[in-house]
Amino acid sequence: MPLKKVPYATLEPLIRRHLSTTEDESTSALIRRLEPARDRGHLTRAELLAVCNWKSPRAIRHVRANDPVQVRRATKRALDTRSERGRLEALLSLKGVSVPMASAILTLLYPRRYGVLDIRVWQLLHKIGTVTGAASGVGFTFDNWYQFLVIVRDFSKRYDVKARDIERALFLAHRHYQSGRLYDRLTVKRRW
Repeated sequence: MPLKKVPYATLEPLIRRHLSTTEDESTSALIRRLEPARDRGHLTRAELLAVCNWKSPRAIRHVRANDPVQVRRATKRALDTRSERGRLEALLSLKGVSVPMASAILTLLYPRRYGVLDIRVWQLLHKIGTVTGAASGVGFTFDNWYQFLVIVRDFSKRYDVKARDIERALFLAHRHYQSGRLYDRLTVKRRW
């Protein structure tokens, strides 16, 4: 579904209008649940499934195809490296993990530094002209994700908030300017 006309030529006023630092309680609970994973340096299979259920339950059957050893190895590689490309590639090695899912994993583990890249946020950024490529908001590459990451981190520094807060503001703005009834039809548990 397309976006209506967005009455902003730049991101700053749009983010200011929709910015909130209040996280949904179920999302906060999941972030707290994943704190031990940060400390141990990898996710368990059950933790990965919880992230999948939060981000995109329809991918769960693919994510379930990963055995516990695969999950531990891939997430350990992702959390051990300082390379953003290396983090993403390690997570993408898991079955059912796409760029949006990988960004959700990193967001729930490190909400100060990451936000979830998904079709809605990308469509909004593309409409304003802040990002290039992947106009449809699907088939994201590392370069798309990194463009997004630079944007949310820049605004999180400007406003002294988490990158997750900036990403959530973009999602809320998309919901505000969405044509049609996409958000009315969503029956899955909300992650916002």
